[in-house]
Amino acid sequence: MKTVTLKIDNSIYEKFFWLLSHFSKQEVQILEQSDYISDDDYLRSINGMVDSIKLARSESEQQGVTLENLDW
Repeated sequence: MKTVTLKIDNSIYEKFFWLLSHFSKQEVQILEQSDYISDDDYLRSINGMVDSIKLARSESEQQGVTLENLDW
């Protein structure tokens, strides 16, 4: 199966879910439903994230880690 994330306008939301209801659960599964929020709003909603970003901005570049040295 493939996973797709969509933003659906409120004006067609009910019609869209009516259409999805015509597929079997083996064909289409609704994994999650939520209201859209921008990336910025999402990050701001995480407790302590804004302070963490402000702190990181105040660090000197010499304290940074180069891309090849990041532990992914």
